[in-house]
Amino acid sequence: MLRFITCGSVDDGKSTLIGRLLHDTKLLLDDQIATLEADSKRHGTQHGEIDFALLVDGLAAEREQGITIDVAYRFFDTDKRKFIVADCPGHEQYTRNMATGASTADLAVVLVDARKGLLTQTRRHSYIVSLLGIRHVLLAVNKMDLAGYAQPRFEEIAEGYRALAAQLGIDNVTCIPVSALQGDNILAHSTAMPWYAGATVLEHLEGVEIDRAGKDIGFRMPVQWVSRPDQNFRGFAGTISSGSITPGSQVMALPSGRRSAIARIVTADGDLAEASAGQAVTLTLADEIDASRGDTLAAASTPCEVSDQFAAHLLWLDDQRLLPGRPYWLKMGSRTVGATITEIKHKIDVNTQEELAAKHLELNEVAFCNLYLDQLVPFESYDHSRELGAFILIDRQSNATVAAGTLSFALRRAGNIHWQHVDVDKGARALIKAQKPRCLWFTGLSGSGKSTIANLVEKQLLSRARHTYLLDGDNVRHGLNKDLGFTDEDRVENIRRVAEVAKLMVDAGLIVLVSFISPFRAERQMARSLFDEGEFLEVFVDTPLEVAERRDVKGLYAKARAGQLRNFTGIDSPYEPPLSAEVVLQTADESAEQLAGHVIDLLG
Repeated sequence: MLRFITCGSVDDGKSTLIGRLLHDTKLLLDDQIATLEADSKRHGTQHGEIDFALLVDGLAAEREQGITIDVAYRFFDTDKRKFIVADCPGHEQYTRNMATGASTADLAVVLVDARKGLLTQTRRHSYIVSLLGIRHVLLAVNKMDLAGYAQPRFEEIAEGYRALAAQLGIDNVTCIPVSALQGDNILAHSTAMPWYAGATVLEHLEGVEIDRAGKDIGFRMPVQWVSRPDQNFRGFAGTISSGSITPGSQVMALPSGRRSAIARIVTADGDLAEASAGQAVTLTLADEIDASRGDTLAAASTPCEVSDQFAAHLLWLDDQRLLPGRPYWLKMGSRTVGATITEIKHKIDVNTQEELAAKHLELNEVAFCNLYLDQLVPFESYDHSRELGAFILIDRQSNATVAAGTLSFALRRAGNIHWQHVDVDKGARALIKAQKPRCLWFTGLSGSGKSTIANLVEKQLLSRARHTYLLDGDNVRHGLNKDLGFTDEDRVENIRRVAEVAKLMVDAGLIVLVSFISPFRAERQMARSLFDEGEFLEVFVDTPLEVAERRDVKGLYAKARAGQLRNFTGIDSPYEPPLSAEVVLQTADESAEQLAGHVIDLLG
């Protein structure tokens, strides 16, 4: 079985190439051919002639626009080999779909229009091919019929691509001049290009040798499900990603590190004496050890590493930019954990492979980053294992997939830092103060009255002998956060630092009042996640923009309206109101003293 993808820039002929392969290998039934002929007259781009692209472009939007949007998978076979091909879209906005198709492929067919040569999207797709570990590329220089079947043009493009592949570390490149529409060099050699004597596309696909063995890392099986049909059976189900296993083999459950031995290898067809990579099995162990979905069973003699901090390559797939410090969900196999990009080391220019400084990532940009997880995970570098080295990032608010990435190595300092035990804890500190520690998080527009209300709340708490501290946005920027500006990236870091300080103050037994605009829901949710249940109370000071502008004693809104202040919340930077704040204060209806009283009532 050979899994391969077709990729490249838009309109380079990817779908047509696959359609031609399916048609010329006689794998289409008569009714499929009749449907194709009818669809070609209705939706085709070949003036009534057969449009082979319609065999794989099945979505209505694809047919209307004549483009590929989603990844289309097709199975076909010949006398020599079986194939699964993924036809990937060429448009930049669908790069995420291309990465999905490439993630399971052994070979990439990169198409290039002979008239246009190597384009930015060609280079971007080739970079992703390299990033995802594909080391075999067939460069199909397509539409040679429209370039006069010129040998010099083919050789120019082939030479340029080989140089690009060498930069990307792609070792095996085969270049073939083709016309997918006319069938030149697809199954049979073209009489129009007698100067080309190499393999045809199908001959190359049938004969290419793919080394799937990779590095011998030993037995690995991510646990997908714990099977417990009754009290007498407990098995760990999953697909073996590398190595082999037999009953009696010593294994380790990670990340816990507990050891046991394989008792049985269970399948639907009965127990096995041995199982190896690619097989789906259920393993029972000799000991009752704690392992669950998302854990990994590994050979005890050569276990994989465990860490919570990594260097990773990241392909950003979302329209909203990546901001370091913002929390996401990371999904790796069947395991989901909290994650944060702590630093972008550099982003990569897909045209030149140059490393560029960056504070954020835009759609389809690739970067090398530092990644922090909120718990330890077992892993292998992606070069050693696709299953244990690949991940996606998920937005915590929308649940949309925003990035795909590969792990390079662990940041070793993660294993050197441990929680130090202390005898005096938060409960003891709160007890001596005779109060319940809380974080009151005041959020709202500039000029909404946050600081005024927070100040009144603190005064009332002080009169009741409560131990408090007020963290005000302006005051903190004179010290702790004086190095931060007002870009989206700096706003995220501003809130991250303050949230960590507030957490320490609550741990000290204090009632801490935080008065910050904190415009983004994601950062307020991140702050909430640092505290125990009931400790974080969000106070939304709800003031209409026009009212806040009238109260603007600092003149900031006027400067923002005049273009003198950039990234000012409410003017040219958004404010995302809370969806479920513990208390909402309507400043247009009551005085600051009355509103402060509502907050005191909330505390009880």
